Amino acid sequence: MSKEDDHHKEKAQKATEPELPVPWQRIQAAIWLLGIALLAWRDWWWPGILVLVAVSGLAQGIVQLYYSRKKEEQQLTQERAAWLPSLCPNCGGPLSVSTVNWTGPGTADCPYCKANLKQPASTQLSETREVRQDGDT
Repeated sequence: MSKEDDHHKEKAQKATEPELPVPWQRIQAAIWLLGIALLAWRDWWWPGILVLVAVSGLAQGIVQLYYSRKKEEQQLTQERAAWLPSLCPNCGGPLSVSTVNWTGPGTADCPYCKANLKQPASTQLSETREVRQDGDT
């Protein structure tokens, strides 16, 4: 393997890693500044620097997990809103993603008449095709 191949792999990996939002980047910087100051004050450079790296990594991991879950929630909400009718076909009551009772990824119950609403088959087929293309099966 050449150095150029290694460089391209590193670049691709960095592109796939989500970047922390700016406020959290500042908090990450504050963790490091306060950590270095504490290490210097207590003269605990070794293994203190390892503890600081661990604390920094844990903080970053927790924040990235939170933001990835939040992004998944937003995508699910958008997908659900795309097929959910604005009015219940049974009773005519107004429906929204936040007011229906979700019983599954593609099914919901009307909050007024408890009618079961299902995702249209055409929408399900297009999602299945996308998954199969992404999975190469």
